[in-house]
Amino acid sequence: MPDTKVELKPEAKSTVNLPTWVWLDKGMCKEVKVRAELPGTGLFAETTAKPISLHLEPGTEDAETYPASGECTFNKDGSIGTPYTKGSSKQEPPCGITYLRASDGRPNQLTASVTWKISWRGTGDAQGPLPDGTFETAQDMDVQEVQPINR
Repeated sequence: MPDTKVELKPEAKSTVNLPTWVWLDKGMCKEVKVRAELPGTGLFAETTAKPISLHLEPGTEDAETYPASGECTFNKDGSIGTPYTKGSSKQEPPCGITYLRASDGRPNQLTASVTWKISWRGTGDAQGPLPDGTFETAQDMDVQEVQPINR
């Protein structure tokens, strides 16, 4: 399975009350197939895994996820979420997190989990589902607080 590597903006350092955008490129969300054959017998088995969801856990209760469930949906092109673009900082991301408190030197552990629906087929039209597989990665998220000064 491909590594669960999400893209973030801002990367690894967020600011209180500003959204962190999260996305997976469509190249990371492709179906994966593995086939095994027994030479000279015509026997084979093929396993297919298809990503079905991305779940975000911010690593603290002092955060909001987008969507609120933390389950990000697939786009029509097979990607998840939307890359941050300049000028989008005041919008809610389709997939992301807003931290509500600074991490004070102890980073939050942002966890991103991709769930894969897995099935198999083999010789003689044998086929069936296998249990879903969930693969996750955690990364440190430092959250800073910015204090404006008015004069």
